[in-house]
Formats: sequence, structure tokens, C-alpha cells
Amino acid sequence: MIRAKFVLAAVAAWVAAPAWAQAPNLDHSDYTRADVEAGQRLYSVQCQICHGANGDNIQGIDLKFGKFRRVSNDEDIVRTLTTGIPGVGMPAFSFQPPQLTAIVAFIRAGFDPTSAAVRVGNMERGRALFDGKAQCATCHRVNGRGPLTAPDLSDIGSLRTLGTLQRTMLEPPASLQPIHRPVRIVTRSGETLRGRRLNEDTSTVQLIDDHEQLRSFVKADLKQYAIETVATMPSYKDRLSADETADLVAYLISLKGL
Repeated sequence: MIRAKFVLAAVAAWVAAPAWAQAPNLDHSDYTRADVEAGQRLYSVQCQICHGANGDNIQGIDLKFGKFRRVSNDEDIVRTLTTGIPGVGMPAFSFQPPQLTAIVAFIRAGFDPTSAAVRVGNMERGRALFDGKAQCATCHRVNGRGPLTAPDLSDIGSLRTLGTLQRTMLEPPASLQPIHRPVRIVTRSGETLRGRRLNEDTSTVQLIDDHEQLRSFVKADLKQYAIETVATMPSYKDRLSADETADLVAYLISLKGL
């Protein structure tokens, strides 16, 4: 497991730099399990009284799901902890660099000490990746724009933790939820089609086919109906760099719906 590293120059600068500049230089990598566990202990003592055990005690903020008012990346969290926010009750803390790393790691692990923390990069670069290199927009819809062949991601940042988002990107088969499994249908007339389930009960199934058409079938009228276990979404493990993965995560966690 790779961790966020602090160079000696950054530690020395901590003593001499003004408050706004006293944030450690977080590198572009994941945090260790030890960081997450240390962050949990610090959070319970220093942060929980205001933010609550689940990080959602303050209106408009949900730390567990990465919902902030003024934060877009890890460095912003460190800056907020270091300088505070005047006028809203957020004090400045005198944490040392390893302590700041630990709190960020705990937040980025979705408050789960057994989970690896996820680094969050730049949201705007992530948006560009979503529409460009990663080609997410060829299948997913966001805020009314895009196709319907894959799940709508407009509010995915409110529904999934950082760990879940990253795991889905890197290991789609392991993260495939039952309702999102693709289906294969063969009608009595011999038509074969695949699609994404929208609804299903004991006698009927409704889906969006590969041509974005809504189709409804009575199961008893079908020649074959199979729920497939292979994810149609590709893995980005070897398609995106660690920095690009962090940027794409930053964009996805920002999607909270209209």
C-alpha cells in the first residue's frame, strides 16, 4: 500500500510558514491502513462532537460521502483543518503533518477503518476525462445529458462512497450490483437483444436495450431470458493513471443531483 509522503522540506516549512501555507504536501497516492485507523482515533476525539459519528451532523456536509461546501480535493481538507473557517464555528487545529494525513485518510476511506482510503484529485480534470479519454459519457447520463444504456450517474456522489466508486472503476465485475447486471433475451420470434434492467417482477421485465429503447416483456412469452454476470463496463485499472483515476473519482463524487 502506497502512502502520502511528507518530504523533510515540507516538515521544516510547517514551522516557519504562515497558517494558510502550513498544509503538508500530499503526494498522488493512496493512504495506508495505519493512516485510516489513526484518523479514526483523531476524528472521534477532535471532530465528532460537531460533525457527528457519521460525518453528517452539519447541514449541507456529509464527510463520509465526500459532500463539502468549500472542499474539492485533499489539500483543501488540510487547509480547512489548518486555518479553520471564521464565522461558521470551524476552528483551526494545530495538527502535525502526520495527523492531518490521518484525518484525510479516514475521511477518504468513507469512515471505514477496514477500507483503503481513496485519493481525490481535480474535479474539472475528472470532468474532462469523463467526457473524453475515459469515454464514460458514451454510456452514462449526467443531469439529462448522455445516453441511457448504462445507469444514470447524476446523483452517484450521494449514493456511493469514494471506495465504492474507485472499486467500480478498477474492478467492475466485483462491484456489479444485481440490478445492473445486463440481461439477454430471445423472443419467440427469434429476436435476440441485450439491455439494462429497469424493473423486474415474477412475471414481467422492463429494460433499456442497446438502442436506448424501452422494452417490456412478459417472461412467459420469451424463448430465453438470462441475467448475465459479466460487466459490460471496462476496467480502468490499466487505462488510466493513478492521477487520472483520482481526478475521475473527484468528478464522480461531486455529482449530487440537480
